[in-house]
Amino acid sequence: MRGILILMGVSIWVWILSLQAFPQSEYEFDLSEIEKEIEKKPYSIGGFLEFEPILFGLDQDAALYRLNFFDRDEGSTVEQYNLGLRLEGSYQEDRVGIYFRTDSLLRYDYLGWDWEIDLLEGYLSMKPNPSLTVDVGKKVTKWGKGYAWNPVSFIDRPKDPEDPQEALEGFYVLTADLIKSLESPLKTVAFTPVIFPVLKDLNEDFGERDHINFAAKLYFLLWDTDLDLLFFTGESRTTRYGFDFARNLKTNFEVHGELALITDFERKSVDSQGSLSTRESDVLSALLGIRYLTTNEITFIVEYYHNGTGFTEDDAKNFYRFVDRAYYTFLVTGDSLPLLRGEQLVKETFARANPMRDYIYFRASMKEPFGILYFTPAVTSIVNLNDQSFTLIPELLYSPKTNLEIRFRGAFLAGTKNTEYGEKKNDYRLELRVRYFF
Repeated sequence: MRGILILMGVSIWVWILSLQAFPQSEYEFDLSEIEKEIEKKPYSIGGFLEFEPILFGLDQDAALYRLNFFDRDEGSTVEQYNLGLRLEGSYQEDRVGIYFRTDSLLRYDYLGWDWEIDLLEGYLSMKPNPSLTVDVGKKVTKWGKGYAWNPVSFIDRPKDPEDPQEALEGFYVLTADLIKSLESPLKTVAFTPVIFPVLKDLNEDFGERDHINFAAKLYFLLWDTDLDLLFFTGESRTTRYGFDFARNLKTNFEVHGELALITDFERKSVDSQGSLSTRESDVLSALLGIRYLTTNEITFIVEYYHNGTGFTEDDAKNFYRFVDRAYYTFLVTGDSLPLLRGEQLVKETFARANPMRDYIYFRASMKEPFGILYFTPAVTSIVNLNDQSFTLIPELLYSPKTNLEIRFRGAFLAGTKNTEYGEKKNDYRLELRVRYFF
C-alpha cells in the first residue's frame, strides 16, 4: 500500500507540472470531435469465459517426469481441466481514464482442485495534453519488437513462446509518454520514463526488495523505421541497455530485431553433482526476425533468439544426469532427498521457458483456406539449436460466431536423451480451448 500511495502521489505531481508546462491555450477545439465524444459511452466492459481441457502424454523415462512423479504412478497420461474468466474494462472521463484486466482460473488436475484470481493490469491514466500521457498502477509496458521473445523488455514478465499473444501480468509502475511529431525524415520522437518500485507486496517477485528503480525508452520514427533505445537501472536488478528496430522492406515483408546488454549478470552453471555456481559477467542477448505475407494470405514468422543469460549444453547434461543418479538412488535405497534437491534446483534453472542459449522460432498461418470463413490453421515450431531438440505445434482456430472462438492444438516434443525437449515430462500435449466473448 505504501508503494501505491508513493506512485499515485508522484503521478499527480507530474500531472500538475504538465498542466503548467502545456497551457490550455495551445488546444485547438473541433466541434465535430466534441460531438463524437459526447455520443461515446464513458465506460466499457467485456472479456470472455473459457473452457480448456488438456491431455498430457507422459514420458516416463524423462528427467522432469522423474522429478514430478517419482513417488506416484499416474500412468501414461494425465488430464487437466481449466475454467477461466477474463474481465477487462475502462472508464474515461475527460482527460482521466481507469483501465483494468483480471483473470480468474479454476483448475482440476492430478493434484486436485486449485483456483486463483490475478489482476493482470489495473491503472489510472491521465492525459493533461495531447502530447503527454501519465499512467500509474499495474501495467504491461510491451517493450520490444520480437514476436516470441523480447530480450529488451526489461520491466515485463517474459512471454510464453508457445503462445506469445496471450495477455501478460504487469508490474506496478509510474510511467509517462511524451510524443512530438516533426516535419522531417525524423517524423516522431517519443520519450517514456518509468519509475519502478520493488517493495514488500509491490513487485516483490521482480528482484531485490526495498529499492526504487528507473527505466526509460526513447523512440524514433526515422525514414519509416521504428527505433528504440532502452535503459534500466536500479538495485533490484543490474543495469541493462537495449536497442530494437522494425522496418517494412515491402508492404508484405517486415524485418525486426533487438539487442540487449546486461551488465554484471550472475551467470549460473551446473556441475555433475547438481551444484550451482555463479560468476558475474556482462552478457548480450539478441533477436532477429522477419514477418512475410504471401499473396494467398499465408503469414510466415521466423525469429532467431540468442539468450545470453541461458545455460550451456554442458550445464543441461550435468543437470539431467544428476536427476538420473538421484532417481536411481531413490529406487535402490528409498532416499528421496536428492530428488527433492533436484526439484528445487530445476526451479532455479530449467523450469522457465527456453532456458538455454540459442533458438529458432517458426510459425506459418493461413487465413481462411479453401474459402472456409473464420478458419485459420497454423503450425509453430521452436528448435533448440544447442541440442537439436524441438517442439512442433499444429493448430486449428475457428470462429463460427463473432463472439465464439474454438482452438484445437497439439504440441509434440522431440529430442534425444539429455536434451531440453527430450527430457520434458510429457511427449505430447493436446488442448481444446473454447472462448465465449461478451
